[in-house]
Amino acid sequence: MPDDVPQLAALPDPRFRFFADLSVQVGPPQEVGATAHGGRRLIPILGGTARGDGWSARVLPGGADFQRIVHGGLAELDARYVLETDAGDLIYVCNQALRSGDPAHMARLARGEPVDPAHIYFRCAPRMETASRALGWINERLFFGTGARHPDRVQMRFHELL
Repeated sequence: MPDDVPQLAALPDPRFRFFADLSVQVGPPQEVGATAHGGRRLIPILGGTARGDGWSARVLPGGADFQRIVHGGLAELDARYVLETDAGDLIYVCNQALRSGDPAHMARLARGEPVDPAHIYFRCAPRMETASRALGWINERLFFGTGARHPDRVQMRFHELL
């Protein structure tokens, strides 16, 4: 390497810390059908819970998961909803995810049938925003998670990327 090129410091490896477990209750899907951009489905969010270390929240009804079915084995998810902590703080969640698996397993999920989560790849990247001063730090962090779809709910575990 030439002498005039500065040496870069070693970059830290990513680490992560548990943020919360969520159980999000969902309603029956609204099937839009095959559009010019893929299959479209909307899943209403009815409520649920979130539990972190020393805090808990409820998932407020009124959100939705806007899904694009790329093909029989892949769905792109875009869920948007609000958490209300026990302290009354509101957190807006925009959670983008990929769910993939064997088309037969994915079809069973779409019909509302149970599928062993080990057969489905479900990873997400939630972004959160809040006006709360106490929780303002979450506006400045990235999160990632894993999930599992059940007939009446979605379970997720979120981690803060350090």
